[in-house]
This record gives sequence, structure tokens and C-alpha cells, in this order.
Amino acid sequence: MRYLFLLTVIAISAASCSSYKNIPESTINQVIDQWHDAAARADFEDYFDLMTTDAVFIGTDATENWQLAEFRAFAKPFFDKGKAWSFTPLQRNIYTKNGVVYFDELLSTQMGICRGSGIVVMESGKARIAHYVLSIAVPNENVSSLTETKKLWEAEFIDQLKKGN
Repeated sequence: MRYLFLLTVIAISAASCSSYKNIPESTINQVIDQWHDAAARADFEDYFDLMTTDAVFIGTDATENWQLAEFRAFAKPFFDKGKAWSFTPLQRNIYTKNGVVYFDELLSTQMGICRGSGIVVMESGKARIAHYVLSIAVPNENVSSLTETKKLWEAEFIDQLKKGN
């Protein structure tokens, strides 16, 4: 009986410490909308306060796989100039599975229509973005010409990856 009680206490404690708590959909939408708004207003502190302390941002360029400190350093000059980026959600889907909250969205941006996807977790009692991936949406009928345009750059990039750079 003691063993069962101890297991129950451990299970409840582990569940309550998880970053993947049930977060209401309205809160998730609010966090993502505030995050996009902070970028549009070039509010560096608000923008990065809506990300976890170990957040990852993956941009549209193959070289853009940033841990939080790297992303902050990249973004700071844009925010300092008073013009970061402006992403307006066109459509958003939110999913929760096994306590993990993730989303995808279509965005109107200065690059045209893009797709963003990410993970929202609770950190220090606040819902925050832990991981975000931004990609440029390319119509299927334009993929061949885009692929041709990228060939030279990608060949050089792959060579650098193979060399460990």
C-alpha cells in the first residue's frame, strides 16, 4: 500500500512539474498574437519575453537554426532600428496531444505568404514559445524554377556541411 501511495505522489508531482501542461487555446492564440505584435512594434523585450529561456528559432534560410542567444543577437539590430518584421496570421491550427501543445499558421509577411509552426510550453507560470519554424510557402507549380535557382548555393552549402563548417 505504501508503495502504491508513493508511486501516486511521484506521478502527480511529475505531472505538475511538466512544461507541457494543458494550456487553453485562447491563451495560446494570445501568446502567438502578442509575439507577432511585439515584432511588428519592434519591442525587443516583449518579443523575447514571450519565448522560453531555451527557445529555438529556425528561419527560412538553411543557415538559420538559432538557439535563443544567437537569435537575440541576430534580431537586435532590426529591433534597434525600430523595424523588425510584421507577420499577420491568415490561418492558425492548434493541437494538443499527450500534453504537448503545437501549432501551425499561414502568415502574410514581407516575403509573401509564409508558414510558421511551433511549440508552446509553460515556463515560470507563463505560456511561451519554445520552438518556432518559419518557411516560405512556394506554390507547387513554382518549385522547379525555385529549385533551379537554388542549385549553386545548395551545392556550396552541402560541401560546407560535409567539411563540418
